Amino acid sequence: MRIPAAIDEAIRWRHQLHAIPELGYQETLTAGNIAEWLESFGLQVHTGLGGTGVVATLENGPGPAIGLRADMDALPIAEMSGVPYQSRHPGRMHACGHDGHSAILLGAARALCLTRRFSGTLHFIFQPAEENLAGARAMIDDGLFRRFPMQGIYGLHNWPGLPAGHVGINPGAMMASLDTFEITLTGRSCHAAMPETGDDPLIAAAHLLLALQTITARHISPIDSAVLSVTQINGGVALNVIPDHAVLRGTFRCLQTPVRDRVKTLISDLVAALPPSFGVSGEVTFSVGYPVTRNHAAEAEKLRAIAVNTLGAERVHGNIPPSMASEDFAFMLDACPGAYFWLGADGETPSRPLHSASYDFNDALIEPGIALWHAIVETLLPQQP
Repeated sequence: MRIPAAIDEAIRWRHQLHAIPELGYQETLTAGNIAEWLESFGLQVHTGLGGTGVVATLENGPGPAIGLRADMDALPIAEMSGVPYQSRHPGRMHACGHDGHSAILLGAARALCLTRRFSGTLHFIFQPAEENLAGARAMIDDGLFRRFPMQGIYGLHNWPGLPAGHVGINPGAMMASLDTFEITLTGRSCHAAMPETGDDPLIAAAHLLLALQTITARHISPIDSAVLSVTQINGGVALNVIPDHAVLRGTFRCLQTPVRDRVKTLISDLVAALPPSFGVSGEVTFSVGYPVTRNHAAEAEKLRAIAVNTLGAERVHGNIPPSMASEDFAFMLDACPGAYFWLGADGETPSRPLHSASYDFNDALIEPGIALWHAIVETLLPQQP
């Protein structure tokens, strides 16, 4: 299926959105433009869900309802891509392709409004704040599935490392859980020339950092994927003063709930046991992040088969290994049957990495993305009598 008008429009919309990147829960211009375009298609549009989220509904006779989701937010990065439609907002850019995800869904909405070869209800969901701010959960808490009942929900993400237009999916975990931790070590400050008069939290922090790496290296089976990274160490102000406290922060990511629980326990055990050997006390707090993004097996198999029929078997990777990155679409999959897939982003030259200042979404993904959403709807919903 190729609807040139929808594809060409979607590329223009993508460039417009790319130029006005907004951070999570601040997507007022982005959501406003998206709502205006959706209304121009004749859709019922609801705004303000979960803060700045937008839901547009297309009812086309009796039948089940499904939801298609795209994310809208940008990242706090100064863009260096050099494209003509580069960010006009200093220090913010679409470095993860959410402008492209939104444009694909807009194009699919436009195409489906024109063809209407299905019976049932579609909800086009434009979600805020995917980047570490749990916009999916905010939409759910604000009544997404209560106000817009649906029997299935589906999402995609562009994916550097796969050729453009290829699909990656599997029937289980696609992306890891995400949790963060903050460890505060409290000692006694003293003069740097007389360390024996104090208790040095920086020495304890150095030993603790190394010990934390043994959690995944020695206490978690290599078969059970887990990644623990300390990403911040802060302590001290003056060069000649040993400080009285130090703080370590980081993340851990897992693909299985028992492993996630085990890592958390091991962090707590280390913080309780190791710092006192240096005369320092330790305290750890955890912030629960995103659960595992886990496909429902039956829904994933349906999407795999649809992708094969739409793009060809050679373009579909049906048992792709999961990523240790995280995605808040997991909350939606915990609340409703559905599936999530990757749409390859590499052109003749490999895509720049996600979250890179030189990244730009590959417009060549827009046509296969629209075609996939169109095929998913026409396959999962009954045909018009």
